[in-house]
This record gives sequence, C-alpha cells and structure tokens, in this order.
Amino acid sequence: MKKIGLTGGIGSGKSTVAEIFSRLGVPVFISDTVAKELQEHDPHFKKAIAELFGEDLYSGNKLNRAKLAQLVFADKKKLEQLNAVVHPAVANAFEKFCEANRDAKYVLKESAILFEIGDDKNLDGMIVVSAPDELRIQRVMQRDGVEKASVVQRMNNQMKQEEKVKKAAFCILNDESQLLIPQVLRINETLRS
Repeated sequence: MKKIGLTGGIGSGKSTVAEIFSRLGVPVFISDTVAKELQEHDPHFKKAIAELFGEDLYSGNKLNRAKLAQLVFADKKKLEQLNAVVHPAVANAFEKFCEANRDAKYVLKESAILFEIGDDKNLDGMIVVSAPDELRIQRVMQRDGVEKASVVQRMNNQMKQEEKVKKAAFCILNDESQLLIPQVLRINETLRS
C-alpha cells in the first residue's frame, strides 16, 4: 500500500479534494479531525495542552480552539510546542489507520503542514492543492468569519505554496477555472496502476 500526502495552504481546497478522493473509495486520513478528537478525548493529550498553555483553554472536554490559535499563531515558539505534542500523536493514529486499511492500493494523509513538519519524508508521494492567495484569503474569511489579517498570519506560518508545488509529485489547481474532478481522476488512475 502506498501512503500519499495531500496538502496545500489554508483555503486551497484540500478538504474538497479529500472528499472527492474519499467518494472514489480511497481511505482518507484527515489529520485535523484526528487532532481535534485527541484534543478533546485523550487524557494525556489534554494534560499536555493544559500544562503548556493553561487549564483555562478547556471548558469541560471542550478546547477553546480560537484562543489556542491566537496564542500559537502569534508566537512561533508556542506553535512549535503545540506541534511537538500534536504531531507524534497524529502520526501514531495514522499508523493505526494504515493498518486498518492495509488492503487499499493507497491511502491519503491530508494535512496543511506535511512539508513543514517533514512528514513528506515518511510518505510515498505528495499531492498539493494550490489556489491563488487572494482566493484562499477570501475562502477562509468566508468560511471562518475572520479578518484578512488573521488569515494572512496563518498563511505566513505555512510554507509558500510555490515551494510545495515544486516538491510534489502531483498538483491540483483549484482556482475556480479548472475542474477538480478530472484532475483527481487522473491522479487516482495513476496511483492505482
């Protein structure tokens, strides 16, 4: 089984592309979803977050993600501390996912920061979803109800998409002038052969 990364900057359309692959029967591991589950249900994970960033980030089992985002995206050191807790736990969950889907031709690991954390070295190939920066900013502002400055701050904590595209085996352009499904179908056909 091949392990393929699916990445792209915030607002690029990774989730939409992941959904298309999923509908084609490809097992898709959504890193953010798994991280959120861990943040709310794993006692060791919750303890580590509370120790690093304060117990007031939790209200019962609910993590105040907006407050955590404000803390870590304004301070690279805090972002690194968070990543040091999140990424090993998510990597462990991905290994279990791969074992559960071992009969698949390939699985996808979707995450915005696969290159940034060096996870591309643990995968058999990379797919990057790209879109123009202004379009990405508009999408995230609309989706999350946040100001442009907040989106730009998050974008600045990710690798530039031009660099990601250069490093990837496949690129999907999601600029609203190209159809996504034919691009996904071509990649799926290649990966299944």
